[in-house]
Amino acid sequence: MRYRHHIKTFIIFFLILGMTKSNSVFAQKINVDSLLTVAVKETNQDRNYESALKKTQLGMKLAPDYLDFYLLTGRIYQLTNVKDSARYYYKYVIGKNPVYEDAFAYLINMDIEDKNYADAMITVDKAIEAHPGKKDFRYKKLAIYELQGEKEKSETYLKEMQAMYPKDSDFKLHYFIADSRLKSDRIGVNYNFTTFDRSGYGPWHFGSLQYIRQRNWGSAIARINYSKRFADGQSVIDGIQYEAEAYLFTGKKSYSYIGGGYSSDPVFPKLRLGYSFFHNFNKGWEADLGVRYIDTDDTNFATAVVGVGKYLGSYWLNLRSYFQFDNSTVYPAFTLTTRYYFNTRFDYLTLIAGYGTSPDERTTIGQIEQRLSLDSFRIGGGYYRLFGDHYVTGLQISVNDQEYTPGSKQIETEIALMFQYQF
Repeated sequence: MRYRHHIKTFIIFFLILGMTKSNSVFAQKINVDSLLTVAVKETNQDRNYESALKKTQLGMKLAPDYLDFYLLTGRIYQLTNVKDSARYYYKYVIGKNPVYEDAFAYLINMDIEDKNYADAMITVDKAIEAHPGKKDFRYKKLAIYELQGEKEKSETYLKEMQAMYPKDSDFKLHYFIADSRLKSDRIGVNYNFTTFDRSGYGPWHFGSLQYIRQRNWGSAIARINYSKRFADGQSVIDGIQYEAEAYLFTGKKSYSYIGGGYSSDPVFPKLRLGYSFFHNFNKGWEADLGVRYIDTDDTNFATAVVGVGKYLGSYWLNLRSYFQFDNSTVYPAFTLTTRYYFNTRFDYLTLIAGYGTSPDERTTIGQIEQRLSLDSFRIGGGYYRLFGDHYVTGLQISVNDQEYTPGSKQIETEIALMFQYQF
């Protein structure tokens, strides 16, 4: 009986000892978590880096396997510009457990900031390997290529990313911008044929011959337009217009459009001028703000232009508004353009709808003064395609319900053909 009593006593003693030890570990865990919480607050809110660093160093002693303390220590050293120490702790965390995404992100950003692109590329490749589904690291890799001026590698990588993420609007927008910076030249012709359901009126013929020079700074376009209009089976007016346009990159995410045209023939305005500033935002958004100026024999007027666009996977949506000021009266016009892209920026289906007459419509610009105050509802669609590496073609058909005098309307059907050779 006494033997059993001793055994029972020993069991109770060890149970109490185990419970005491467990409570001590639990209490220590609570204290360590509280220590980390305070250190994070002092780092991010109070910016008391010296006090926060003391707490992280204590935390590493109390819980040497608690990697959050090492990560925060690296962050404090980075914020206080002790970058060698920051790199040591980030690499320590990554070596122990690559699940810590922040350690990769902080280290990559620090190397990019210091222009250590080779080290940043090594780290970003490790991050992609550890987190293959994290697109942020793939964006960082693209940024490193672009910062180094590796245009061919950027384009190759963007093609890979488009294949991997076909619905990612940021990759598609980056790819189109990068492609528009590559050196190329194109010559082309455009032809528009317009018929009218009004008896004895039309058809209209409009043709263009153009040369496009694309370089790293942007692109320049020289164009000669010819228009000829018929009525009752006879030519009633024709003429030539000379145009020059340029798209100039003003930053990594912005560019400007500058354009002008001149003609001495009344089928065209005497002078056409235009300017727009475009800016690309994150998540595939783009906005533009500009002005147009038209000078005819009878009048001149200015137009304010405001547009917004959005990439949604393979789709591009753009709404552009025109507010035209003539004799203290404002005449609005709107154009909604939708495109579905395939492989390149030259391969797409498009659908266009609009209201009113704008100064960006070349075939009707000679009548813009008469059409400003009249209703116009139009819709159209087209298909454009790059064949091989050299031939760009396009076909577009549109229908316009146009008021030609107050209360009287006509249906205008326009067929547009385009052909360019790229070299």
